[in-house]
Amino acid sequence: MYGITDLRKETLIDLGGTPYRVTEYSHTKMGRGGATVKVKLKNLLNGSVVDKSFGTNEKIAPADVSRAKVQYLYRSGNDLALMDMQSFEQYEVPVDTAEEVAKYFPEGSEITALIFNERIIGFDLPKNVAVEVTQAAKGVKGDTASSATMPVTLETGQEVQVPLFIKQGDKVRIDTRTGQYIERAK
Repeated sequence: MYGITDLRKETLIDLGGTPYRVTEYSHTKMGRGGATVKVKLKNLLNGSVVDKSFGTNEKIAPADVSRAKVQYLYRSGNDLALMDMQSFEQYEVPVDTAEEVAKYFPEGSEITALIFNERIIGFDLPKNVAVEVTQAAKGVKGDTASSATMPVTLETGQEVQVPLFIKQGDKVRIDTRTGQYIERAK
């Protein structure tokens, strides 16, 4: 069981038999009263978001979610085909459940899947990923007051803004949480 001080961003908890992920966390200490924690929770089954407050002595159950290494095989219409790296079992996951996987991970990538009741309900993604640039326009230097950027297409088909010095064939590091360029990958 978790206490309120164990709740942090990305913690998985169980409320009424449903797994939730903590997306925002705020700890408040009242003058004479006890502390409270206000959290924003994302339902991992349907994607809805709820606000919840927990008091000082409340205990929260951890979610019964297992993690498994899976390989992203291919995209088939509105589904992604994934394979468990241990059991070689294959899963079909809707793109809206695996949106970030489709955007930032090329086919053949290994990622960590969250499994609840023998079903993939989400992913533990790394904070950033290196992806190859497949299309880039020639960057033109000009009179810019700040850093100039241009759109490029990644090997996954996603379009992002990058600095002018990036060219086709370069690998760039992208933040999977925001979709923004971080740096050129080595």
